[in-house]
Amino acid sequence: MNKELWQGVYPALLTPFTAEDTIDFALFEKNLLAQVEAGISGVIIAGSLGEASTLTTDEKFELVKAAKGILPAGMPVVLCIAEQSTAVAVALAKGAEVVGADGLMVLPPMRYKADDEETVEYFTTIAESTSLSIMIYNNPVDYKIEVSLDMFAELAKLPNIHAIKESTRDVSNVTRLFNRFGDRFKVFCGVDTLIMEEVMLGADGVVGGLIDAFPKETVAIFNLVKAGQYKEALSIYRWYLPLLELDIHPKLVQNIKLAATQAGIGSEYVRAPRKVLKGEEREKVLAIINKAIETQPVLSDYLSLSADVVA
Repeated sequence: MNKELWQGVYPALLTPFTAEDTIDFALFEKNLLAQVEAGISGVIIAGSLGEASTLTTDEKFELVKAAKGILPAGMPVVLCIAEQSTAVAVALAKGAEVVGADGLMVLPPMRYKADDEETVEYFTTIAESTSLSIMIYNNPVDYKIEVSLDMFAELAKLPNIHAIKESTRDVSNVTRLFNRFGDRFKVFCGVDTLIMEEVMLGADGVVGGLIDAFPKETVAIFNLVKAGQYKEALSIYRWYLPLLELDIHPKLVQNIKLAATQAGIGSEYVRAPRKVLKGEEREKVLAIINKAIETQPVLSDYLSLSADVVA
């Protein structure tokens, strides 16, 4: 995967399940085709939204192979690695390469709060085990380990670490990364509620969550901001924000699966220990989703913007 392919909008795909708790590949394809129609640039498989912690390794590889068979030729498929053990992470990276993944999104070690040296060595060992292009996922809010600028300086020595999913919640960190590293890394916004702000600050791409239910709006905001059409982008963003806030919640998977269901491109089934939303909690989320659908904006032809403008 060429470093230059790390740009644009990448959905962190949901993993749809059947009532029998198997992967619903037909629904996976339906959602994926809606993403392609909306103008995405690539996809991420088996992230937090994809319920990675409940998927087997074989299921992750089957999702990669399915996506490769559905997407247009050359569109990147990225597998997420979120593991406790370095050895297991390395095995997953090697297996991903075998089944045709184009890149990896790698989280710090799970459960154990590794120190800076341990974290850098973890990333380094994975990177040296594969030729695949790597995005480092920096999310100290949810995963309790922050990849500092000094740590990224060490990781910059690895030729296949190309991108950063910036999820610190501090928008100024986008500028810090560019000030320190120039164009060494491609920087992606990883927090749904900050997509407009961070793209305006120069982020190269977005890893989205609510895009799984409303793909066109996410891509439209990205393209319009890159084209300097801020007023139109802001109008969509203001409509979108109540939905985007469903992503920064412990039950983001259930929230977004409900949204995708209401949008006709998903189902509510989740894998235990998660349970589908019910009662008052479900009604509150449903009210936000239904209001958004009722007031959904009419989009301009955002896909016609020049590729040179939105790159």
